[in-house]
Amino acid sequence: MEDYPFISVIVPIKNFERTIEKSFQYLFNVDYPHDRWEIIIADGGSTDKTVEIIKEWQKRYPFIKLVEIPNCPSPGFARNKALQSVKGDFLFFTDADCAPCKDWVRIMLGHFKRDPRIAAVGGEVYTLKVDPDNLVEAWCQHFRFNMVSPRYGFIKEGYFPEFPKDPLPSDIGGHKAYFFGTCNVAYRKAAMESIGAKFWDLPTGEDMDLSFQHRSKGWKFYFAPDAKVDHMHRADLKALRRVWVTYGQAHANLLNKHLKKSRLEIIFQFLKGNPSISCPFPIKGFIYLGNFHLLHIFGFIFILSLILGLGIASLIAFILTLYFGYQYIKWNIGMEPKNKLLTWCKMKYLTNLSFIIGGLKGFKKYKILCVEPSF
Repeated sequence: MEDYPFISVIVPIKNFERTIEKSFQYLFNVDYPHDRWEIIIADGGSTDKTVEIIKEWQKRYPFIKLVEIPNCPSPGFARNKALQSVKGDFLFFTDADCAPCKDWVRIMLGHFKRDPRIAAVGGEVYTLKVDPDNLVEAWCQHFRFNMVSPRYGFIKEGYFPEFPKDPLPSDIGGHKAYFFGTCNVAYRKAAMESIGAKFWDLPTGEDMDLSFQHRSKGWKFYFAPDAKVDHMHRADLKALRRVWVTYGQAHANLLNKHLKKSRLEIIFQFLKGNPSISCPFPIKGFIYLGNFHLLHIFGFIFILSLILGLGIASLIAFILTLYFGYQYIKWNIGMEPKNKLLTWCKMKYLTNLSFIIGGLKGFKKYKILCVEPSF
């Protein structure tokens, strides 16, 4: 007889009437016995029809539990409230704008059963467009927003690298910060309890922090791309930019908590393999040098050279500005529809700018410098 561990599915939510119906439709299509799971919805004070929709679904599926948290400060806070009442041996996390695949639970549980040292299994994240004509959703799909594999050089199924004993800043808040987003991850409850792990209450970065709590204690993470979730992304550029600001803000918090040595790392992102140098420095953090940064640096040099009357220098700087500018936007040229090229370039530039602005916000508070990567 097949073994069906009891699981808990945890979903934080606030004002998601646009996508919650679709999420429920996919969630209840997951192939797992309904008497072997519970779904805990942690509402952080919705003011739209979200709670009303959840209560209608509760009438059909009594194993849906609603935890209402007025004035909730963050998704991490909501998840911690949900964790106070979970009964499952495995804790599945997703969001109210996500649509898990049919085999989502079975695939993840299969890896947990195979290796008891696995603390977390995460799957791939794809895009589910709500509005086929929405350009922001189309951009997110093309950008592979929130996908795991492209974030780490198109990795295949398997274990994440071990957490380094002497981590660099980019191991914690940069391109080597291996973590699973809480839109698609499952944790072994025994692993969380063994180290007293919980989400922090800050507005963002709680998924990275929870990952590092486990990986720094020697627990294993396994990437199972077939356990996929389709993500319904933001529908307007202003909301998407706010998300990228918070992503950048999270990194100073993470470095403040997890980076013990005061060191500065410079990552040459425009070179193959992203080589870097690091050294002890009064200000800790990281500085990425990619196409986005270099087109601005040489653009500034070009203008300064013109003002100073440095003809050859201004010509060289102008050529380099054009070169790095082209390297930055060439990825957008193949996007459909092609007559929206300026729109795609605008979205790429403004979201990248928002990411960098967010990273710099932590400097005043922590004296930690985070110059985020180029897209």
